[in-house]
Amino acid sequence: MQAFRSLARFGAQRTFTRTLASEASTGNAINLTFTSSTETFFNEEAVDQVNLASSDGDLGILANHVPIVGTLKPGVVSVLSNNAESKFFVSSGTLTVNADSSVQLIAEEAVPVDQLDISAAKKQLDHYSSKVNSGDASERIEAEIAVEVYGAMVKALEG
Repeated sequence: MQAFRSLARFGAQRTFTRTLASEASTGNAINLTFTSSTETFFNEEAVDQVNLASSDGDLGILANHVPIVGTLKPGVVSVLSNNAESKFFVSSGTLTVNADSSVQLIAEEAVPVDQLDISAAKKQLDHYSSKVNSGDASERIEAEIAVEVYGAMVKALEG
């Protein structure tokens, strides 16, 4: 609580604004690191653009993007590089965009979209949808999270 009070006092003395990155990158590329708990998909690789779903809405990230820190919500992370597109489904995670056009995506779970099975995703969505209003509180919460993840997965695979 003390830290929050200190932050509140500091915030009252300073005005925060959102602006473009103040440190220009060396070109039009993003330096992307994208990893999950089991696999690294990009390790400080130059890419053209990253599109993703965050808790603040859908984002398209290009070089010189405003620095941000946020959370990934269930959905597709699309990475564009050299006129090719790689798509991954993430369950959740964090994102950081830095002033030097480096981007870090850390996903709890991530898998290339082409490795997903829509019929299995629909089956799991139906299974957990039936559990949302039954069981104890922890079972309902687990079901609600699963419905969010599998619903986003089905949407990604259908669209």
